Amino acid sequence: MIFGKREAPVTVVRSSRRSIGVEVRNGAVIVRAPFLTLPGEIDRILAEHSRWVEKKLELCDARTKEAEEAGPLTRDEIRKLADRALKVIPERVAHYAKLMGIEYGNITIRAQKTRWGSCSSKGNLNFNVLLMLTPDEVIDSVVVHELSHRKHMDHSKEFYEEIYRVFPDYDRCNKWLKAHGHSLMIRLNNVK
Repeated sequence: MIFGKREAPVTVVRSSRRSIGVEVRNGAVIVRAPFLTLPGEIDRILAEHSRWVEKKLELCDARTKEAEEAGPLTRDEIRKLADRALKVIPERVAHYAKLMGIEYGNITIRAQKTRWGSCSSKGNLNFNVLLMLTPDEVIDSVVVHELSHRKHMDHSKEFYEEIYRVFPDYDRCNKWLKAHGHSLMIRLNNVK
């Protein structure tokens, strides 16, 4: 389908949801719709949101270009980032866990293409090696986010209250990740 000057594939995912949602991911348009939605209704929604989709596609193109200009990371670069992460991240986790009164399990560093961090129900924490390419406060924001899951294993109001209590600048760091994170993750593709 054409959005402005840009053609993009459109995938329709049907489910038991109640409303139609449109997202743009990796240069493709994904429409999430209820099972009984007619194709004409999906076309109407896409036409109504075509300018928004066009802007999101332009942003995807800019992020991809930024990543291509930086080039893919080599295995050696990833290893060096991991070595650094193994020193930096456990220190940050220990610092914030003490502030928050939280205990945690093992810390693992991985080269992940979709997540910045995760927290298991057993309290084990995983962090993306690419965090070493972000500003220090962004690393801290991800650490606090994952530690907050030790108190709330969801993204509830209480979960975010815990984050803001410890890290009031969370929203600014989250915006940084949304603006630059995709181009960092792309650098893991085609690792040399």
